[in-house]
Formats: sequence, structure tokens, C-alpha cells
Amino acid sequence: MSLSNLAALRFFNVAAQTQSFVKAAQLLNVTHGAVSRQVRLLEQSLGLELFERRNRAIFLNAAGHTLYQATAPLFEQLHRTIDQLKQHVQDGVRVVS
Repeated sequence: MSLSNLAALRFFNVAAQTQSFVKAAQLLNVTHGAVSRQVRLLEQSLGLELFERRNRAIFLNAAGHTLYQATAPLFEQLHRTIDQLKQHVQDGVRVVS
């Protein structure tokens, strides 16, 4: 998986949580067009639509729901791990690669 696909998955997850490209964009500090574009690229790379789009509203379809259920816990764990690493750095522990 490329970093661009990971970014697209992140945009997808936030859009799924908020059920809005506009709200997702606000949380991600990007334009709603950027969120829409990343979700569309993800859909194209998967060969699946993930949302039903109706009158500026979005709803997860079956494929989107399945993907969200699989990826949401991964992003939650990633955020927890990053927070733990930041805390270790603040506590004086240096992480060296």
C-alpha cells in the first residue's frame, strides 16, 4: 500500500465518521474538494463505490461500511501509538532509529 492510498483511507475514515466531506475537510484542514477527490481515487483504485451520494449528503454503502469497520480500529490504534510515542519524548525518552 502506498502512502497516497493510506492518506486516501484516512480521508475516507474521517468522511465516514462525520458523514460529510465538508466536516471531514474541516477536521483534516483541507478543502472539501480534496476529501472528495481522495475518496474518489480510493474508490477507483478499489473498483468500488464506498458512499451513496444524494443531494450533497453521503452515506456509507455496504462496501464502505465493511471497509470502515476494518480500518477504523487501525487508525485508532495508530493514533494511540503516536500519542504514546509523543508522551515518551516528553518524558525524556528518545526514540532513535
